[in-house]
Amino acid sequence: MKKEIFNVEGIEIEIEKYDKDDTDAKRRAIAYAFKAIRKETGMNRKDFSDWLGIPYRTMQEWELGRRMMPDYVLSLIAYKVANEKQKGRFDHDSI
Repeated sequence: MKKEIFNVEGIEIEIEKYDKDDTDAKRRAIAYAFKAIRKETGMNRKDFSDWLGIPYRTMQEWELGRRMMPDYVLSLIAYKVANEKQKGRFDHDSI
């Protein structure tokens, strides 16, 4: 399977390449990217949802690929994670 680099706001994630007409594959790719971004923080789902102010169930559905996350939301989350990582902050209690 071919791989491609999925770059979201400076966070590079390697994923399997998908056919642009395959919406299920796109949903899975975004779910995988979202999970990889969360793992960059070292947080579990609950802590990450609290930190972002997004309901846990919504995040769970996105991460498991059951619901399609809007592209702009993924970009905004990646942007926030990249900026906080650059500042050296990932003690989510102090953010």
